[in-house]
Amino acid sequence: MRIVAKIGTSSLTDHLGVIDGNIIDAVCDQLAALRAVGHEVILVTSGAVSAGVAALGLASRPSDVITLQAISAAGQSRLMETYNRSLGRHALVAAQVLLVPHDFVDRRQYLHARQTLVRLLELGCVPIVNENDAIASDEIRYGDNDRIAALVAHNVTADVLVLLTDTPGLYTADPRTDPSAELIEVVAADDPLLSVAATESGSNRGSGGMASKLSAARMASWSGVRAVIAEASRPNVLVDAVNGVSVGTTFLASSRNLPARKLWIGFATHPEGVLVIDDGARRALVERGTSLLPAGITEVLGEFEEGDVVEVRDHAGVAVARGMVLNDAATLRGFMGRRTTDLPADAAHEAIHRDDLLVLI
Repeated sequence: MRIVAKIGTSSLTDHLGVIDGNIIDAVCDQLAALRAVGHEVILVTSGAVSAGVAALGLASRPSDVITLQAISAAGQSRLMETYNRSLGRHALVAAQVLLVPHDFVDRRQYLHARQTLVRLLELGCVPIVNENDAIASDEIRYGDNDRIAALVAHNVTADVLVLLTDTPGLYTADPRTDPSAELIEVVAADDPLLSVAATESGSNRGSGGMASKLSAARMASWSGVRAVIAEASRPNVLVDAVNGVSVGTTFLASSRNLPARKLWIGFATHPEGVLVIDDGARRALVERGTSLLPAGITEVLGEFEEGDVVEVRDHAGVAVARGMVLNDAATLRGFMGRRTTDLPADAAHEAIHRDDLLVLI
């Protein structure tokens, strides 16, 4: 099988943000065990910023983007040094792969990334993937590495995605505050749990939380990939997850198998605004898979530009879809509710084209 595993900052570092070599050794031992029986493995890792904070002796994690980017450059080399040493114990070669959002949006870059990753696997390497934080042009993180891992799993047509974290899996409630919370072992591809809101990051050392893992799990499921959320510190957790042993929460694969562009629009970006639509437009999107026309829009919330991703909601506030708009907010406010024949001839007659829209329900 082809396996993508992801481990987060909070699972790799101690409370001071220092990389824990023993944890990396444990993960690399399992990667080597999977390789030994013929599986291909890719590891998506966080930890560059925290490693940089520790390396520079800073008392706390800065909050401004420029400093975070600079720190990540100092930490990334130290992170890879640890992986090189650990995998080298098994005569395996780590190969650093740094990705940016453009690699998943532009089709040529997407295919190039796939060719590189697959060739590394063919050469016997273990690709170690991280976001290229040092040159990120927007924010320090691309949502987080959970979603990057899901996009990588889609990119290489993985069989399994394993998200290793500091909790045993998805619970019915927050186990830190509710003693009656129970672990959910299996989530079907069409289960409403895949669209519920969950807590944000529980650690100040990482960027993700259970919400991002749920989003990543849905991305994987809708890519036809089985996904598992499990506790990184559990002995042999990665090997067991790959072999189908019940460890944490398993999300079964769906038959949707969406293209990467729609996955990116739906889950890997932050909406810049909201379009509220009427019942007729909702039916057209959900039942017929049409484009969204200005006639069906009743309200435009927020400020956004052409090409930004927005959320599409019905009048009850339910998120129906996400899509990339063909006009900015001001233009859509002028167009909303108007029939196509009433729009200027030189204007985009669709608010969101169906190829750039992902229905969420």
